[in-house]
Amino acid sequence: MNNQWIEFFYGRVTVKVSGKGTERFLNVLTRNGLHIWNVKRHGTETITFKMRLTDAKNIRYYARKSDCTITFLRKSGVPFLLKRAIKNSGFLGGAGIFLLILLFLSNVIWGIEIKGAKPATEYQIRKELDKMGVKIGKLQFFVDNVEGIQRKLTNNVGELTWVGVELKGTTFHFQVVEKNEPQKPKQLSPRNLIAKKKAIIVNMYIENGQKVVDINDHVEPGQLLVSGAFGQEDNPELVAAKGEVWGETWYKSHVELPLVTNFKVFSGKEKVKHFILLGNYEFPVWGLGKPEFSNYETEENVHKIHFLKWELPISYLNKTLREREEVQRTYSNKDAQKIAIELAKKQIKGRLDEDAIMKDEKILHKAIKNGKVILDIHFKVIENIAVGQPISGETSE
Repeated sequence: MNNQWIEFFYGRVTVKVSGKGTERFLNVLTRNGLHIWNVKRHGTETITFKMRLTDAKNIRYYARKSDCTITFLRKSGVPFLLKRAIKNSGFLGGAGIFLLILLFLSNVIWGIEIKGAKPATEYQIRKELDKMGVKIGKLQFFVDNVEGIQRKLTNNVGELTWVGVELKGTTFHFQVVEKNEPQKPKQLSPRNLIAKKKAIIVNMYIENGQKVVDINDHVEPGQLLVSGAFGQEDNPELVAAKGEVWGETWYKSHVELPLVTNFKVFSGKEKVKHFILLGNYEFPVWGLGKPEFSNYETEENVHKIHFLKWELPISYLNKTLREREEVQRTYSNKDAQKIAIELAKKQIKGRLDEDAIMKDEKILHKAIKNGKVILDIHFKVIENIAVGQPISGETSE
């Protein structure tokens, strides 16, 4: 098998020898080091055999000294393939250029379709896509991948609740879900307003109903604040109590903050590498060599290569290596206490309504233990404590 490949590489020729003394002619060839094989007899004065192209150039010299005539029947091997390729180089070059152009055009963005968005929102999306470079005529390799585009659109376009991004061939498809408009107020059934937590009343605004508490009153959870019943006790007029009852409430928070913290930051230095990805194998194209820095994080972006509507098993891989540094942050006791209080405020705000107001805080307990500042903090908050309770006994709204 190996010999066949060697002969194919050097080129081989099928030779026909006719005349008297064909056996003597074959002996002459072999004695002079010409390698022949696959010898076949055709009649009494004709034989065929195969030999290397390099030996075939010398066979005529020996044929002149014999009574035989030689004819070259068939030629095969790499030299003849190269000769044909050179002869047809114009056609092959044109076909190659055509395929390259087709491959190039198959990886250009030719369409952007947006579904599920209102005209104003679609305008904002297209404007944001232009900023990201996602536009018709741009090579797909030079834009973010689908996940990156989806993340940036969700973060930068406030009207979006969710956006699905899909690349089909040369067209980006965007499926949009917009944020719901505020729902129209429901037609409320008769109800009271009750306290949802313990508080001291500091302010009231009653739109509908009859208040049963006053400012500075101390109320408990479930206590009636505003009644939706008017008139005689045996035959009252029932309405949906509406309004706001603001009370001073209290929260406790426990916070632990290390005085010394180690964390990682990026220095701003980076190295970009480009690869052709074939299966699981990466073939470097640009940005060879190791980065100048030893500690780094790698971000990878893979762009599939398409040919017409087909996705090829070859991809373009972009790797960004960003230098990472270890930084130690040390707080003084005073600074750590301030930051711990701010962290506690954030924790409490996460449990409150947006319109709640943090009035005051007081440190109940402070300790420094195991390299940490430990605080127990008491907060005073002003918030609306009124919630609806149906008079008919239905579940509260």
